[in-house]
Amino acid sequence: MRHDRKIICHLLCSGAALTIAGPSSAAFLEDSKASIELRNFYMNRDFRQSGASQSKADEWAQGFIMKIESGYTDGPIGFGVDALGLLGVKLDSSPDRSGTGILQKNSSNQPSDDYGTAGLTAKAKLSSTTLHVGTLQPIIPVVMRNDSRLLPNVYRGAWLQSKEVDGLTLDLGMLDRTSYRDSSDYEEMTVFNGGARNIQLGNTKTSDEFLFAGGKYQFSPELTGSYYYGGLDGIYDQHNMQLVHVMPIGDNQSFKTDLRYVRSTDDGGSNVDNNAFGALFTYKIGGHGFTGGYQKMSGDTGFAYVSGGDNMLINLLQINDFGNEDEKSWQVRYDYDFAAMGVPGLSLMTRYVSGDNVNLAVGGEGEEWERDTDIAYVVQNGLLKNFGMKVRNATVRSNFGADLNETRLILSYTLPLW
Repeated sequence: MRHDRKIICHLLCSGAALTIAGPSSAAFLEDSKASIELRNFYMNRDFRQSGASQSKADEWAQGFIMKIESGYTDGPIGFGVDALGLLGVKLDSSPDRSGTGILQKNSSNQPSDDYGTAGLTAKAKLSSTTLHVGTLQPIIPVVMRNDSRLLPNVYRGAWLQSKEVDGLTLDLGMLDRTSYRDSSDYEEMTVFNGGARNIQLGNTKTSDEFLFAGGKYQFSPELTGSYYYGGLDGIYDQHNMQLVHVMPIGDNQSFKTDLRYVRSTDDGGSNVDNNAFGALFTYKIGGHGFTGGYQKMSGDTGFAYVSGGDNMLINLLQINDFGNEDEKSWQVRYDYDFAAMGVPGLSLMTRYVSGDNVNLAVGGEGEEWERDTDIAYVVQNGLLKNFGMKVRNATVRSNFGADLNETRLILSYTLPLW
């Protein structure tokens, strides 16, 4: 596997030479675009278990997410540059109510008045192949940014993507740092080890090298398959496979099957050993969506992924992902799009997931459940077009983790600058 890492690193380093500045052109400016997203975020997490060290976490903040994307210069190889700016501003918090993940804490463990980060990304394009070097926000099965709070987390590295073959997308990349969603700094990466995952690390606690490679192919309009490798050097290796089939049934009806399997093993510095299987089945008719799912963990540890990001487990919810050692969990979910009733932009989602059979390090069997409800509305017309409002509510109960009730209120508006 380390030989494969060297090959990937060599390919990326060779490709990075494409980012040497090329001649300017009108397309570089004419195809550029910029926007700023204003995100107002309130979050209340009420801890319900007896003996909790903190009764609640309750914070309110304003976020600013600025994106600038250039076009490409003319010529066989086009060059460009993107910029990202993230800023979070405290509106209400206190030390006894902090810890929601929407605000950074300073060196005195106090909520910061503001925090943020910025990054540049050089890019090059040849035919339908692009290379990005710098600040990245990947959303692929083995490494995914997390955008569930005030600001998203970001990564630093190089990402080569090719779409030369119709229906086929190939990805190759290397990351060396991440900036967490409530941080202004770039740090080395580590594996998430919350809950009862029972992952043990040796001398290698963090890593400055995450490699990923793989692809997605659309076999037909109804069937898509993918395979991706991801490896956090010295900690774990992972192989991710997914197959999605959408079967049209009739007018405004469909049945979707989503099958996922992930094999994770150690890479010399941990005890990671996990098989994760997930299956989701969704029936849609009109504005209604009915989903049932099953997820099973097996092996000596729970599911492994880069801390601070998201993952591809089917039972990744508002709070939990049910990826603990030996955990078995099932899901029921209902969605409704009110456009079917003549109210476009309004949507409802509610789901329930129950997990058991968790192998606890202290002995015994762990059980947990989570219930989520989202109500969202996006203004469709007028001066406030695309202004979004979302209320998210979650309830969690567990015999090995925190019992909590949580509510999030999110207001967002994206303003195009040019």
